[in-house]
Amino acid sequence: MRSFETHARASRQESWRVFCAIDLAVSVRTRLVGQIKRLRESAPHAQASWSREENIHLTLKFLGEIETSRLDSLSNAAACAVADLRGFQITIEEPGVFPRHGTPRVLWIGVKDKLGKLAELQARLENECAKQGFIREERPFHPHLTLARLRKPQGARTLAAAHKEMPFEPAAVAVAELLVIRSESSGAGSKYTVISTHRLER
Repeated sequence: MRSFETHARASRQESWRVFCAIDLAVSVRTRLVGQIKRLRESAPHAQASWSREENIHLTLKFLGEIETSRLDSLSNAAACAVADLRGFQITIEEPGVFPRHGTPRVLWIGVKDKLGKLAELQARLENECAKQGFIREERPFHPHLTLARLRKPQGARTLAAAHKEMPFEPAAVAVAELLVIRSESSGAGSKYTVISTHRLER
């Protein structure tokens, strides 16, 4: 586990917005950004917040605002979740939309977890977080990579239709570590800072 100045930085404020996620290789992010570029060109008037390349992660658990005094407990939970678990591969493929019915609000690329290893890691993380007193996520785990959030209904259906029809060649993703990440909002969009890194076994 690698600490990221947890104690020094935590003292500056009472709570941080935090989530746990899998990082992506630059080559995979580049492909996702290419998909975003094509979508933007297909519906230039759609009102959407597009994911920035450096901020695209595969989220396993979103905790929201937590007290900074609990960051060590969260990092310990992440460390226990990866203990004795070997690295594995997943595949990203197939564009999708949330919600499935009604006005589209989120465009995403789905994740295929053929061996069930990602689901196992996510379940272990939920269990370890629960042991540390964090609220358990009751909704089913639906792994995905967010490309855009649609701000207004105007043009949303057109953009969502283009997204679902636009081909995306499957890409393999190596899962080698679990990250605990802080999210900070700013005028330029969200800024992500790694709090701790937890490597799976090789």
